[in-house]
Amino acid sequence: MNRNVFDLQEADAPSFIARLANRLHARTRAGVIRGTLLVNPGDRYDSARVAESERALRNLNVFSRVRIDTTRLDGRLALRVATTDGWSTKPQIGYSSAGGDVTWMVGLVEDNLLGTATSFTAVYNKTPDRRTFDLGHVNPHFLSRRGWLQAKYSNKSDGNRGTWLVGVPFYETAARRAFTTDGEAASERVLVFRDGDTSAIVERRALRVGIAAGFAPHATSAGYVRLWLAGQWRREDFAPEGTTVFPRSVFGTVGAGMDVGHVRFQVLERFNSYARREDVDVSQVLHVGVWAAPRAWGYPSGQAGVGPEVSAQLAAPWRRGFAVLWAAANGVLTGGVPDSGRVAGALTIASQNLRHQTLILHVEGAELRRAKPGNEFDLWNSQNGPRVFGIHQFTGTRRVWLALEDRLLVADDLWGLMGVGVAPFLDYGGAWYADEPARLGGAVGMSLRIGPTRAVRGDVAEFAVGYRFGKGFTGSRWGLAIRKGVRY
Repeated sequence: MNRNVFDLQEADAPSFIARLANRLHARTRAGVIRGTLLVNPGDRYDSARVAESERALRNLNVFSRVRIDTTRLDGRLALRVATTDGWSTKPQIGYSSAGGDVTWMVGLVEDNLLGTATSFTAVYNKTPDRRTFDLGHVNPHFLSRRGWLQAKYSNKSDGNRGTWLVGVPFYETAARRAFTTDGEAASERVLVFRDGDTSAIVERRALRVGIAAGFAPHATSAGYVRLWLAGQWRREDFAPEGTTVFPRSVFGTVGAGMDVGHVRFQVLERFNSYARREDVDVSQVLHVGVWAAPRAWGYPSGQAGVGPEVSAQLAAPWRRGFAVLWAAANGVLTGGVPDSGRVAGALTIASQNLRHQTLILHVEGAELRRAKPGNEFDLWNSQNGPRVFGIHQFTGTRRVWLALEDRLLVADDLWGLMGVGVAPFLDYGGAWYADEPARLGGAVGMSLRIGPTRAVRGDVAEFAVGYRFGKGFTGSRWGLAIRKGVRY
């Protein structure tokens, strides 16, 4: 049973808006719902696959509510799938300001085109750096029930970039095979920032095609062991802006590895959104792999070598809370000596054991070695750094960040349209380069959090005011940010 965006029988439903929205909205097709389920008629009941089917429906990002339970029909056990569509046609009129730096956007996003669960995006975005017009499309049922297509094109005031991915991923825990191909074509300008200002401008030209295949010798609803093999061909060159004769390099790499996972998700409400169930990944996961970058495939002698990579996640859930520890490292070894690489780690602890409160502690850190231009850390771009600071005030190859906040619920479904909350917060962290002292700043303050309850995505808008301290800012001690809320 799939309900429309608004239930007109609810006492708090805004009647005029509800009727208009229901008439304009194309309800998700029943075939899309059936095709997403991981259980078929005649299958033996498997509670883990039923729970994963519910997650798969939520991951379509077209419903505001999803619930699967059992019932009896003619003496036989049956599944009852109840969904409520979210409002999917969203004009994009956005404004963000932090530390005096303003960005704005206008456009249209349709997350459920004609009820098919495919999305289309057309958005114009203006930042202090550039103007960008983005076109995007995602189809989770491309050419087959499990096929996936994702494509994005960005026309920038200083270049162009397109990316794509197509194939059949590991669409469920018990999936045995996966095959995907992805790529990128780009001719763009890359800005490198230091101390809040542009320190270098380089041009980048790239063409990349990758293929990845996976096989799971062991796969159940509870866990998996997956082996993967991948290869990549690319041209990628950087040169100072205005270069007349651009270099042309061709590279090839191949990699193989293994993923091991014990899968578990925790369902919470009012964590990153309002009035909806959210799936928090509290799985135990290990990923190991190695890449070969030989001289015969285009790498110069000082860069050819092998690239090991490893990542792991450990989690400890409890009733209405969890702790997740994550760490990852990768790099390229040339002659046994590290040439480039990245290490990162994060710890998130969240608790909803106090009524109408979500307490969150998050700590993370990372370091880069010989990063490509434009790949440096920028806490403004990632939208997860100290939230009342301006554009590019924290950039570099080393990063730390601590966030502590208490998300207090004011109204879970105000007027049947939005959730409202407040959150006192403490942020502290920064980013800096290896050849300079650590640049750290923080803020203590309060944010007003407002999020839609009838939309397909429950992204929260945040209005934050904070008192700033440390080294990472100029101007007034008080800062204001209007932006998308931090997600964990």
